[in-house]
Amino acid sequence: MSVRGADSSSDSLPGIAELMPGNPALMPPVTAVLVGANLLVFVAMLGHGAGLWHSPNHVQLAWGASFGPATKDGEWYRLATAMFLHFGLVHLALNMLALWDAGRYVERLYGPWRFAFLYFASGLAGNLLSLVAQGDRAISGGASGAIFGVYGAFLVCLWRERRQLHPVEFRWLFGGAAIFSAMVIGLGVVVPGIDNAAHIGGLVSGALIGTALGIPLSAASPRPGRARWLAAGAFTAAIAALVPAIPAPDYRWQEELRAREGIRQFLDNDQHIAERWKSILDTGRYGGASFDQLAERIESDVTPEYRDSFEQLSALHLDPAAPSSRYLEILKKYAQIRSEASQSLAEGLRSKDPKRIREALEMTRRAPYDARGVEPPPPPAR
Repeated sequence: MSVRGADSSSDSLPGIAELMPGNPALMPPVTAVLVGANLLVFVAMLGHGAGLWHSPNHVQLAWGASFGPATKDGEWYRLATAMFLHFGLVHLALNMLALWDAGRYVERLYGPWRFAFLYFASGLAGNLLSLVAQGDRAISGGASGAIFGVYGAFLVCLWRERRQLHPVEFRWLFGGAAIFSAMVIGLGVVVPGIDNAAHIGGLVSGALIGTALGIPLSAASPRPGRARWLAAGAFTAAIAALVPAIPAPDYRWQEELRAREGIRQFLDNDQHIAERWKSILDTGRYGGASFDQLAERIESDVTPEYRDSFEQLSALHLDPAAPSSRYLEILKKYAQIRSEASQSLAEGLRSKDPKRIREALEMTRRAPYDARGVEPPPPPAR
């Protein structure tokens, strides 16, 4: 229903509800589906490690958040899936309230199919701009880029139809949408962690797409004319300019994942090797095994394992900027030291050289520290 002002000359002007096609009593279907889909994804994530108030980054990544090294390593679907992920209940609630508030207008103003295209195209464009602006620094998710696209299209439509809307209602709707958009973007300037690139990209994209897809609401509505084609051309040109501007990733995400898996396997294997090593030495102390027998078991059960582990870790290639790069280098050095120490211990046992045996055992004790380049604590007093 329109809001009536005191100016009698404008009393005959319709309100926005009277201009919108369709039955205002019906729930806008696309908006309802989008809100429902976001809620369902959030609930599903809660059952897979996400927090109610904050979701860990690894959960967001597993569910498809946009992240430079992953997205640019062939996982381009993340530009779309990120639109359905939220980092907590407050993040979700604010976005869904904004989507419902504007979506129920814009879907009727543009029609369900145009609205759906507008929503997803704006969200993808906003996430693409975020990918260019953020580089490899941030993990991003949320529907706000697409929602800002809805607000951009709403502002364009209201401005185009301003002469046939009641002035009070025009000022209320247009001013409210403009102030909301400006406030959120301004907040993103001063508050870390807000993806302003996605907001701005979505808003501009929504305005351009809204201009290109706009339909007259009445016989008195302005005809689109050349503005439609200019807006479509500007949007296409912007996307064409953004794609080659995507910076190369600092490291390859798939290589990082392979390195993490290799590190996990090495740590599990190292625990078993250490237990086997201890069992062999205990056999020498308490089981009466000869030095030659101990040397043979070390050479067959310990040294090859560390040598193979070193070769497997060395086969993993990581850029220096990758998060696991430093740890991988430490483990490679550790495996090499343990391999050399076990070989030296076996040789010391065979030659019955107490000094070499002590040096090999000390080398084994120091291995975790020497691999990191730090001094170990002194051995316990006896």
